[in-house]
Amino acid sequence: MLYFLSYLKDAFGPLRIFEYVTFRAMMAALCTFVFTLWVGPAVIRMLTRLKLGQPIRGKEEVRELADLHGSKKGTPTMGGLLILFSLTMGSLFWCRTDNFYLWVALVPTLLLGALGFVDDYTKIRQKKSDGISSRQKFLGQIVIALGVGLALLLHPSTSEAARNLQVPFLKVSTVYLGWFALIFFVLVIVGTSNAVNLTDGLDGLAAGCAVPVTIFYGVFAYLVSHKISADYLLLTRVPGAEELSVFSAALAGSCLGFLWFNCHPAKVFMGDTGSLAIGGAIAILAICVGQELLLVVVGGVFVMEALSVILQVASFKLTKKRIFAMSPVHHHFELKGWSETAVVVRFWILCLIFAVIGLATLKIR
Repeated sequence: MLYFLSYLKDAFGPLRIFEYVTFRAMMAALCTFVFTLWVGPAVIRMLTRLKLGQPIRGKEEVRELADLHGSKKGTPTMGGLLILFSLTMGSLFWCRTDNFYLWVALVPTLLLGALGFVDDYTKIRQKKSDGISSRQKFLGQIVIALGVGLALLLHPSTSEAARNLQVPFLKVSTVYLGWFALIFFVLVIVGTSNAVNLTDGLDGLAAGCAVPVTIFYGVFAYLVSHKISADYLLLTRVPGAEELSVFSAALAGSCLGFLWFNCHPAKVFMGDTGSLAIGGAIAILAICVGQELLLVVVGGVFVMEALSVILQVASFKLTKKRIFAMSPVHHHFELKGWSETAVVVRFWILCLIFAVIGLATLKIR
């Protein structure tokens, strides 16, 4: 919205600064961070007053982990509303609202947040750690992902780019998917959304890990939107994707602001309201800039968490033995004696390393 002030630059020269994506991205991150800090206490008080506390699994479900997490009982959840409200405000103020990619990213993110909200509310109402059924949650995610895929594949300005998959590490790095891209997009969005959801099990873990990933894709969005940088780095150019840099910055700022209240000991949990939305936003960013495969590297922590659950379930069904003390893998390390803070900080470090490796792939072609 504020971009359009640049139209008055002839009357007042300094307004031209609103043309620059880098300026708007930095301001989006700063504004969402400050706004989240400002509004956060009021939101937490409201959630507490409404008694929207997170149901904690008992010993019959998680055994000795219940002793470690028993103090978290009653901590308000649905804090993802704070992230989503801040993200929406930052995006609408600092992005060009006439940009197609902005709406492709923002609307599905909010819809996934709404799906997570229903799940969180169901848990609270039933006073159980299980919300809506897995089938209902997957169906909702699939419908939203299909909407994203169809929007990209049918829109004239994005149709061609959406049908091509970029493969990192190779100079000739484009694979034509055609309409199979729709199935691929669904897998990426649903998989990433659930992976972030699984990661959200310790204070500050999901929010902290999301920040470097969103910044990474913000950088990529900026690079692929400019012909010179895209050609030099052998990337497929995506005109208009520069506004995703601003969206990414707004999301990173929102997550950092939320982390202020979510760090150990957490005053609020993001719940599925936040985790499903953040995961979906990251996946959509990856799809829009054509770097879905790099998500396996950059989002390495999320991949570890999801794989640990898959391997644990498969192992127990096939052999009746568990690979990990408990899954997702962050709980395994807790039960092995790591403190909650140690697990979270070490996973943050891994996430930063994975993001740096992802950036290094720009020169490995």
